[in-house]
Amino acid sequence: MTLNKPSLPQIFKGIALFTPAGDLIYCIDPSKQGRWHLHLCLTLQEILDLPEPPHFLVPCYTATIDYWLDPRTQQIKTFAEAYPAVMRHQTVLNTIFDTDDLVWEQSPWQDGLCDYMVLTTYRSSFPQLWQDHDLIVRLEPSEPAPLYQQTVAQEVQLKTQGYILRLFVAGQIPGSERILKNLHQLLEQHLSQPYTLKVIDVVTHPELAEINQVSATPTLMRVWPHPIRRIVGDLENVEKILQMLIA
Repeated sequence: MTLNKPSLPQIFKGIALFTPAGDLIYCIDPSKQGRWHLHLCLTLQEILDLPEPPHFLVPCYTATIDYWLDPRTQQIKTFAEAYPAVMRHQTVLNTIFDTDDLVWEQSPWQDGLCDYMVLTTYRSSFPQLWQDHDLIVRLEPSEPAPLYQQTVAQEVQLKTQGYILRLFVAGQIPGSERILKNLHQLLEQHLSQPYTLKVIDVVTHPELAEINQVSATPTLMRVWPHPIRRIVGDLENVEKILQMLIA
């Protein structure tokens, strides 16, 4: 997926919340009034249709960055730290926060706070968090002044970087290459935003077919933006595909 770098102020706080599978939701707060852990969890619940906000991800799957003005030198300084579970995502963090090749500090580990065995007990209740949805979402306040007095639906809006699509096929059957080529041409011509298209062979990965409730191939699924939509079988109808994508 191609990421559009956000336009950032000189001074801000940023926080990123990852899922165990690597999906990401983050926010940038130029007013430096809050860290929004709760808002990130609530939005992640809505996007992935979770039974409740995944508060157990905080702080173990978080990273924070602070651009601040040193009153003594009048120079802008940076402090960035991430928990061990998300240190491997430094490249993504540097992309969304426009920090070039910044090396992030590792947050101090607290015994009992991020116990791996305890976190995995949530997997059966929150399986979506252990599935990779290629999700990168920026959360922003719609109005900065009354932010913390509004409802969640009023106070935030989502900005996504394009479309997430999956094409399910059954092995290297005749016509699969043609379908993929035609689909790629259609997406390049008609989508004005970046997109990710993953081709999944249900013969090789039957578990992914089961998770995504795919019972026939070929199936084209729009995973993001929500709601999830799909077309089964007929991938020659351009108008039908475009209607599914932009609906």
